Amino acid sequence: MNLREQVSARVTLASRITLLATMAVGLTVAAVSIAVYFTVRVQLVNSLDDSLLRRASAAATPRMLDALNQGLPPELLVASDVKFAVVSAEGERAGIADFIGEDELAVAQGRLAQSIRTIHIDGVDYRVVAVPAPGESALIVGQSMEPTQGTLDRLGLVFWVVGVSGVLIAGVAGWAVATNSLRPVRRLTEVAEHVAATEELRPIEVTGDDELARLTIAFNSMLVALDASQRRQRRLIADAGHELRTPLTSLRTNIELLAQADQRGDLVGDARRELLTDIRAQIQEMSTLVGDLVELARDDLLVRGPEPADLAELLDSAVERVRRRAPGITFDVDAESWLVLGDPHLLERAMTNLLDNAAKWSPPLGTVAVRLDQGALTVTDDGPGISDTDLPHVFERFYRSTESRTLPGSGLGLAIVQQTAQRHGGTIAAGNAETGGAIFRLWIPGQPSPVHQD
Repeated sequence: MNLREQVSARVTLASRITLLATMAVGLTVAAVSIAVYFTVRVQLVNSLDDSLLRRASAAATPRMLDALNQGLPPELLVASDVKFAVVSAEGERAGIADFIGEDELAVAQGRLAQSIRTIHIDGVDYRVVAVPAPGESALIVGQSMEPTQGTLDRLGLVFWVVGVSGVLIAGVAGWAVATNSLRPVRRLTEVAEHVAATEELRPIEVTGDDELARLTIAFNSMLVALDASQRRQRRLIADAGHELRTPLTSLRTNIELLAQADQRGDLVGDARRELLTDIRAQIQEMSTLVGDLVELARDDLLVRGPEPADLAELLDSAVERVRRRAPGITFDVDAESWLVLGDPHLLERAMTNLLDNAAKWSPPLGTVAVRLDQGALTVTDDGPGISDTDLPHVFERFYRSTESRTLPGSGLGLAIVQQTAQRHGGTIAAGNAETGGAIFRLWIPGQPSPVHQD
């Protein structure tokens, strides 16, 4: 990091705002002062020129020329601060010779209508004008610019005082404004540091309705989302640890038994095959549980880009998969095409979970009725139904009723169905059918297939 970056890192935001405000006011005052100064200077010089031209034109008379040629003091003829000179077309001069130059001679000779210029004599600036005079000559009038320069000097001093005062006032005002305006930012900083140190997510009180208030609201929303994410994470870790402990313990026990039996050589035939089958089933159960945990951990919107899909086709694939796992269950399917925009993988997974749940609770050789009409998938089983105690909790993660403890499953399947419905803007509901079994209704927004529309 170079010196400039180090200095910039040490300067606070309030100091930067104060510095910028001071610089802005300083530049503005400087620009206005310079513009006003030169405008006043031009106006004063123009006013002096007009005054000198009027005096010269009024004094360009034979009597004035005679008085100058006779050597009378010009101060007695006009104001004391005005000085005169005369030059003829032949170059003869009278009065103050320093006032006479090539421009004044050109006026006397008729080559210029008049001349105006500034000359420097003995450390003093004079404004000199020349106008034609009778007898092919030019009358030259000059006046010291010391009064004008004094006025400009005083004006410049006033501008300096006003400018410095304005910069100081702007600095103080900028510091006050920056300090007060950044108070909510400092509060946000303190809360962020407090959160980093203690992980305590405490919202900030919102005051006003300006941009800083909006920033505070956004920060509070972030805190709420972070708090919810932390709670979900803690719950997921706790539940996952609880759910994984049992299958891991059982799997480790079976593997140890298998290893000990191999050492003794007394586990052969059907007993060995039964133990290996049990181990494979436990591994499959753990794989399913881990997959469900990963799916539920994706607490965001669709990860893959939405794709058009037909729920009827996805349902056919789900039914075929579940039939292979539950060969003794009959699936009575009646589905109409329904086009949706979403994640086909998630939708098929949700349908499979509903069908697996129905097959698990149906008795051997039972029937599961599956209906898909206008985007509403209804799955009804032949099981005992859902008790009033369990009904409010069927879609909660890891929730398992007392009766389901002896059945395979992770307690996450219906939670995945609910999450999928929410991600696609749909709904999921559970209840008991009139026949006594459980009924689940999943609805996903979409539209009928064109070939099925009347």
